Amino acid sequence: QSCHRPAGQGVNQEPGRGGLPEGVEYIPTRKKAKNPMKPVGVAWYNLYARTRLGYLFYQRQVRKARERYPHGHSVAQPYCFPGVKILPIPVLSNNYSYLVIDTGSSQAAVIDPSDPLAVQAAIEEEGVMLKAIFCTHKHWDHSGGNEALCHKHNSCRVYGSALDAIPQLTNPLADREKVSVGSLTFEALATPGHTVGHMVYVLDGVPFGSPPCLFSGDLLFLAGCGRPFEGSPETMLTSLDVAMGLGEDTLLWPGHEYALECLTFASLLELDNSALEQKLQWAVQQRQEKRSTCPSTLGEEQTYNPFLRTHRPELQEALGLWQGRGEDPDAFRARVLKEVRRRKDLYQAT
Repeated sequence: QSCHRPAGQGVNQEPGRGGLPEGVEYIPTRKKAKNPMKPVGVAWYNLYARTRLGYLFYQRQVRKARERYPHGHSVAQPYCFPGVKILPIPVLSNNYSYLVIDTGSSQAAVIDPSDPLAVQAAIEEEGVMLKAIFCTHKHWDHSGGNEALCHKHNSCRVYGSALDAIPQLTNPLADREKVSVGSLTFEALATPGHTVGHMVYVLDGVPFGSPPCLFSGDLLFLAGCGRPFEGSPETMLTSLDVAMGLGEDTLLWPGHEYALECLTFASLLELDNSALEQKLQWAVQQRQEKRSTCPSTLGEEQTYNPFLRTHRPELQEALGLWQGRGEDPDAFRARVLKEVRRRKDLYQAT
């Protein structure tokens, strides 16, 4: 496989390039969807996250996805920097696992191995030794491949938060703890909200002359963020702020291919956002060709991701929200985030 080789600021995929074919107009639509935070949604979440029924449902997801997408749901391009290779692995119907390779030692780590067969196929094709599994959280679509891969690779260690019931966890991590795999260094950041023990992982790019790489799981997507199943808007806002403290050049590698849905929703909130309009046109073209939309950058996300724009007056006005006299700025931002989340939960792209 050839690698996309970003250089400097050129790592950004230009949102306006490609666009819509001439004469084709993209008209976003919406319809009501089930609110997952209603009682029936909470009941289903508890079954999925805390019982064997969730695992059986995950196994069904894997079987159906292998039949429907024998080569993965998207065409993903590897990214290479001197000494490191990042290989997105499209799994299930919209998840991404990531194989991160130290090309000097051929040691590798995988983030969120949903489908062990797809991950193992990538390991064998690359000819690398799997040394670490980094799990962002306990949900089966991010951790379901842990057991099979550990049986296949005896020296592999499983890292994650002790606060989440992560399968096969061998090495619980604390906030800001670092782990080395060959010459790769990953830092774990506690980002609760989606689950109580959710973590993201940051690959240090300095030794390779590259930007940092954020593997965000279900904290942050292109133009979106995960549902706060086990946290408050305030908790989720704090976690998003942790991620945004990494720097604008940080590459974002999310846990799901949700770009088109999230961008379409965002376009209904900010009608005059040119960066958002350009990125939506680019995403439409990418998805028409079944190409991955990963990665974006955190700097780019700040221009169109409504969950990262809670401080922007134009978004606040679009939502009909104003800061109360004496209201703490972060408390107001949490209120804005809660309203964006509420509207997103009621929205479903068609």
